[in-house]
Amino acid sequence: MEKQTVIGIFDYGIDAQMAAQKLMKSGIPDNNIDLFVNGAHERTGNTTGTNTLATDRNRDNDETDNFFGSLFGDSDESTKYAEVARHGAVLTVHAQSEEEAKRAAELLDQCGAIDVDKRAEQYRSMPQENRADWIKSNSSIPVIEEEMEVGKREVETGGVRLRSRIVERPVEEHLRLREEHINVERRAVNRPASEQDFAAFKEGETTIIEHAEVPVVNKEARVVEEVSLNKETESRDETVRGTVRKTDVEIDDLDETNERRNQRPGGQSTL
Repeated sequence: MEKQTVIGIFDYGIDAQMAAQKLMKSGIPDNNIDLFVNGAHERTGNTTGTNTLATDRNRDNDETDNFFGSLFGDSDESTKYAEVARHGAVLTVHAQSEEEAKRAAELLDQCGAIDVDKRAEQYRSMPQENRADWIKSNSSIPVIEEEMEVGKREVETGGVRLRSRIVERPVEEHLRLREEHINVERRAVNRPASEQDFAAFKEGETTIIEHAEVPVVNKEARVVEEVSLNKETESRDETVRGTVRKTDVEIDDLDETNERRNQRPGGQSTL
């Protein structure tokens, strides 16, 4: 895995610090990020002091030259980066992979990193001592205005769950059942045999069947109730209130020349 170094140079120290915070949020460890203030400015145009950034360090010109010399060697590229870096904050990312280096470069550009080639070309047309003042004269205050977007999302507010189970309960019915019983009686008689007796005087067999009633159980399932679910939707109006912020820039003209002309010797002004 080849490690790569990604460099971003910023005019303002606060921009460099915000870029460092975004890099850490993207997953790059803070020990792989170095921030050097050098000659960075605040938004007000003042030069950033040593303690403006919590993670910064200052470099002198020799250290800056040596740093870029170690990256680019003794070349015009090293000289170009060193010159631009003297008047800004340098954010260095020691990326551990090509994908991480690409992600870091995109974040640095989004946070306002300087186009080094363009800035170096601008520096060539002005004296060395005027380059720091050029940043002040070309500084700008961003006018930021917030907009509130109101949308809708669906959330769960409750519901109904139907769960069915089988419940058993004992039942009973009273029945009157009939049973048949055959009784065999033998009694002694002594009378003369009649013709009817002689007609029955032969071998034979007589069978009489007993009967009894027994309970018969038959079950029939019947639908006695129906439970159904349905939803109805109702609409309501709601007013969403919030606050948005906007940068308000006030411009005051400072005309020191006219003020001096109106002053008389001795501190008296002309009425």
